[in-house]
Amino acid sequence: MSVFTPLARPELENFLAPYGLGRLRDFQGIAAGSENTNFFISLEQGEYVLTLVERGPIQDLPFFIELLDILHDASLPVPYALRTTDGSALRELAGKPALLQPRLPGKHIKEPNAQHCVQIGELLGHLHLATRERVLERKTDRGLDWMLVEGANFLSHLDVTQRGLLQSALEEIERLKPRILGLPRANLHADLFRDNVLFEGTHLTGLIDFYNACSGPMLYDLAIALNDWCSGEDGQIDGPRARAMLGAYAGLRPFTASEAELWPTLLRVACVRFWLSRLIAAESFAGQDVLIHDPMEFQQRLTQRQHTHTPLPFAL
Repeated sequence: MSVFTPLARPELENFLAPYGLGRLRDFQGIAAGSENTNFFISLEQGEYVLTLVERGPIQDLPFFIELLDILHDASLPVPYALRTTDGSALRELAGKPALLQPRLPGKHIKEPNAQHCVQIGELLGHLHLATRERVLERKTDRGLDWMLVEGANFLSHLDVTQRGLLQSALEEIERLKPRILGLPRANLHADLFRDNVLFEGTHLTGLIDFYNACSGPMLYDLAIALNDWCSGEDGQIDGPRARAMLGAYAGLRPFTASEAELWPTLLRVACVRFWLSRLIAAESFAGQDVLIHDPMEFQQRLTQRQHTHTPLPFAL
């Protein structure tokens, strides 16, 4: 289970008291996390999620808090930071930065349909529109420069086929990096996978886990989401789901000509980012009781994205 920092009930009760939300009924570690420690917290006044931030510099946490406040004010279903009775949002527990947030209703979708993908497209469109006029700057620590450095370092760990696939992708990133960084920008979720969205039926009720959020090209955020929500088991893009997502997004924010041209590249870049991070995690946490996602999933998707037949609506 991915609880890197276990907690005893008395220290948790002391931490929760200043929120004024009543007595602690129960708490449970969440196994799905791969980077931070999360607990479900049941208090007299409701259900909450407690996050202990295990990765990333503490100076970035005010960025996350401000971004979530902006998105909450824009009526997006996000887990904004709750304040204590004296107004504190960011606190410390067990030596780690800690945030308490509302627990959003709903469940993760394992097999999305076109209607789910419509709502993902609309969600991303609203998120980008809420921030594009006043982007909160945060450079991702797993961006293009990181891919180029870590990818080059990892080439020697791969077999011939894998090495050729990654080398080709890195050369494309190096060649097109200035144009990618020049695409229209906003704040990005940057990790919009199925396990970070909640639904009740086909109604989207929550977007969670913003700890990879950053500023950057909006198209990159869309590529990350589409690679997960619209991929079949064989890694191929499912056309109806992809068109549903892209059409819903474009209805809120039309694409530019440069975005249409670079769309296939961004799909490949998004594959590289998660293939590398999963390869590194698999090596770093080998033999430990930590959730590790399968790196082969994104090697397969990168292979499939060498030829893509799902253009942006702009290019239809």
